[in-house]
Amino acid sequence: MNPRQHCRISVRRWGGAESDYYPIHEFIDSTKTLCADGRHRVLHTHWAVQHVVVPIFGHTIVNSDGKHVDVKDMCERDHLLADYGNRFIPTLADFVSAINVEEPETRKALERFHSDFAGDPAISELLLSPLAVTGKVRSLLVTHNSWFINAVLPRIFGTAPAITDFPIVPADLFNAMDFKPWMDNGLACPPSARQLDGMRVTPRLRSVQ
Repeated sequence: MNPRQHCRISVRRWGGAESDYYPIHEFIDSTKTLCADGRHRVLHTHWAVQHVVVPIFGHTIVNSDGKHVDVKDMCERDHLLADYGNRFIPTLADFVSAINVEEPETRKALERFHSDFAGDPAISELLLSPLAVTGKVRSLLVTHNSWFINAVLPRIFGTAPAITDFPIVPADLFNAMDFKPWMDNGLACPPSARQLDGMRVTPRLRSVQ
């Protein structure tokens, strides 16, 4: 689905106009500029909604009908679930389980990268949050890269973009990530939803024209 299609789902559920929801749905799908296939969906997780989307857009928005809409619920029901056939929402750990890197070298590179932000507790906590929820050092590739520093942190903390050559870029994350069938449209289950294997597949939402 594209952001407009997600917006139409939101309008049907919450009312208002497509423009009320477009900035959020477009942001969730903005990682398509980093990776053209289903691996890009690292923002299609509860971790991303809690730690990235809500801090940027707030806990609620007021739509054109004057209705308060919970951003977390809207993201999960109208975007994340919709993209996975209304079957499941993958965890960040599901994506991290598909990353294959040399741990010692990756750890050193990440430690060097993080040293520039260790002095700011709030930023450091966000950057380290993937490690907190997955327990895997390689998960920090999600936050320790040029895209996260220059496209996400400024929107959350108002930091200035860094004009520099970055030692870690989004390609380092996605090139190390194996494509898994569940990353597409919910026709297979990620590790966190393994109990759904063998259950009837719920038909995917029709694209709204």
